[in-house]
Amino acid sequence: MPTDRRIALMRGLAAAMLLHEGINTTETRAKELRRFVERLVTLGKRGDVHARRLALRRLPNRLLVEKLFDVYAPRYETRPGGYTRIIKLGPRKGDAAPMARIEFVREDERATV
Repeated sequence: MPTDRRIALMRGLAAAMLLHEGINTTETRAKELRRFVERLVTLGKRGDVHARRLALRRLPNRLLVEKLFDVYAPRYETRPGGYTRIIKLGPRKGDAAPMARIEFVREDERATV
């Protein structure tokens, strides 16, 4: 897939994920989306003007960037990473593509290692 289409796809998926806190997509897309969204949350945790501008560059939607900085960044301020989880759902009915749900981890669901 050409780079511009892949970036447009990631922007669209990230926008949907930030809006709905989780989406269903193929496993491959979910794994790639995890990298994209976790970097955005890390920018949100920085909280300065430069980080906000960088986030607007990657996700050109002011309302979603405000939500990123005002809702998601404070939620994960003490978490060092791993803001999302991928849950495998099984094959899609039409073409048997492996499906997955990617969603944000709630702050009260910390893994004990």
